[in-house]
Amino acid sequence: MKNKRLVGLISGILAALTINLLPLQGLSPEGKTCLALTVMTVVFWAFQTVQPGYSSGLYLSLLVIFKVAEPTVIFSSWLGSTMYLVIGAYLMASAVKSSGLGERIAYNFIIRFVNTYKSIIISTFALTLILSLLIPHPWPRSFIIMSVMSVVIRSANMPKEDAAKIGFSVFAAAIPVSMIFLTGDSLINSMAVSASGRSISWMQWLIYMGPPAILASIITCLLILILFKPSKEIKINKEEIEEKLDLLGPLTKVEKKTLIWLAAAIVLWLTDSVHGIDIGWITLLIAMLMSFPALGEILKPKHWADIPLHVLIFLTAATAIGKVGSASGMNDWIAQTVLPSTVPSNPYALAVMIAVISMGIHMALGSVLAVMGIAIPAFLIFTEPMNINPVITTLLVYSSIGVHYILPFHHLDVLVGMGEENGMYGQKEVMRLGAPLTLVVFVLVIFEVVYWKAIGLF
Repeated sequence: MKNKRLVGLISGILAALTINLLPLQGLSPEGKTCLALTVMTVVFWAFQTVQPGYSSGLYLSLLVIFKVAEPTVIFSSWLGSTMYLVIGAYLMASAVKSSGLGERIAYNFIIRFVNTYKSIIISTFALTLILSLLIPHPWPRSFIIMSVMSVVIRSANMPKEDAAKIGFSVFAAAIPVSMIFLTGDSLINSMAVSASGRSISWMQWLIYMGPPAILASIITCLLILILFKPSKEIKINKEEIEEKLDLLGPLTKVEKKTLIWLAAAIVLWLTDSVHGIDIGWITLLIAMLMSFPALGEILKPKHWADIPLHVLIFLTAATAIGKVGSASGMNDWIAQTVLPSTVPSNPYALAVMIAVISMGIHMALGSVLAVMGIAIPAFLIFTEPMNINPVITTLLVYSSIGVHYILPFHHLDVLVGMGEENGMYGQKEVMRLGAPLTLVVFVLVIFEVVYWKAIGLF
């Protein structure tokens, strides 16, 4: 691990120096510096040289020091609603978790609907869908569901290999299901909207991405059922689960207040195209009101600690790649140099090409956010002659890398669940599902073209 980090450090620095020394025709000095720093940072991310928050902070500070762009451009993500949506989402997730509401919902669902191994796998997807309306981030959702599944695993006295399959299904379900609602993954989804340069309401996102994401969720669930069969018949002892639910007691005052505020948030998210308030400001507003006396008293000062600063810095850097790349001319140069000289006139050929290139970059870089920051701006320039809606290009890139992974580091949603203390699974399970998911990407983007043509988006 230490050698890998040193290799990443040396490789990143050498890559930056090499780019600065190359005579790159058509690229401005600012664009060349931006490209050098971006490649260096991406190498650091890929090799996990340091925690991404540190390498992202270095990238942002160097952009300012070398005057690659104005600070207002570099930190533009903080001037809009995106970062505040993420902050509000983490606080709301913390409220659901600390109040016990998420755990209560999960226990009730398990008691009513889960009896067999197959129903356990399906329930991980169903619970993820239900909780994605209440918790706008996949990680806390997955850990809440996993805490309930741990009880199911113990009560059924499952072998270790079967427990790993259940654990993996919890975190694997988070990826496609989080794409259904705009607030399903406040980090990745909000960045996709920001990168498109267009305003997409909560309901518009559901119309555009809902059916494709549901298709991806169903296929992923079926693949898990086919590839991860139980080693023996599983019998669930629901008495232990009922005991856990009884220990929670009746619905508490805090849970009731949490439900009321979540219902208010959902209604406001659904009607954002009517009242015109961005969902980022809605999410932050609801989170803030959850802390006030009489109104909420759900969130306490300690809950601020649940907002990971390194994730915010990482998101700022990933967003800056696209913004600074556009301002410095780097994006134009990449589009003209790396991408094909002609744009396929056939929309299906275009979708497949975007998927192939996006997944290729994703295989190398590993970070969904980093690939979005580089690929979306380049493809927007590339597809400009076709005069198609930028939302289409953005969502094709987003879909191609959003459900794609081969190794755990390719998607943080599965990486965070690895290990005995978390989801009980390892790299073997991730790779076993990740390989066929590559083919699913092509099914997904072809379906999107057909569907978007049918609804008039394409």
